Amino acid sequence: RRDPSGARSSHPSRSAPRLRALDATEGDGTTQHEASRDEIRVAAEESLVRKLRARSLSISEARQVLRGAGLDGGAISDVIEEFCRRGYLDDAALAGVLVRSGVDRKGQGRVALSRALAQRGIPREVIDSALEELPDDDDERALEFARTKARSMTRLDPDAALRRLVGQLSRRGYNGAVAMKAAKVALREASFGGATSGVRFVDSD
Repeated sequence: RRDPSGARSSHPSRSAPRLRALDATEGDGTTQHEASRDEIRVAAEESLVRKLRARSLSISEARQVLRGAGLDGGAISDVIEEFCRRGYLDDAALAGVLVRSGVDRKGQGRVALSRALAQRGIPREVIDSALEELPDDDDERALEFARTKARSMTRLDPDAALRRLVGQLSRRGYNGAVAMKAAKVALREASFGGATSGVRFVDSD
């Protein structure tokens, strides 16, 4: 580059290296820029595969992984579509697994299950569909969980035991009425073997 006097400038153009890099082509006619973009995509896909080997991901979680790997919106959508087509990503299947696990292993109710799925970025319509598959037996599941906890509370003051057990049930997503009913029945069984004599937990209704 020359100045108006015709002398060569002592400051090389800062854009020149970048332009040369963009204009340079590999033997097959692919620009270095395109090659770099492909490399980023390959690395992002490999990162996502590693995550999926460790645990199942929702589509929303997969998008976050790809975004963190440097992909733009269009490339992310392409990868997500491909992974869904291959069955590597499936929000409906993941929701079903999480619901069954929440019920069988954690004794969770519908509220807690819904919250857990939403935290994983699963869409509301998929959550509702998964919960519809559950039998309407919150009362039974709440009582089953309450029975596992009630035995350790028999030495507590009855009111304190009731509050603690209701709190545990509520944190697992059972509504107030279901939690209260299950807690009273479980504590009565644990303390008196189902007898009605002695201290009684009277239903509010």
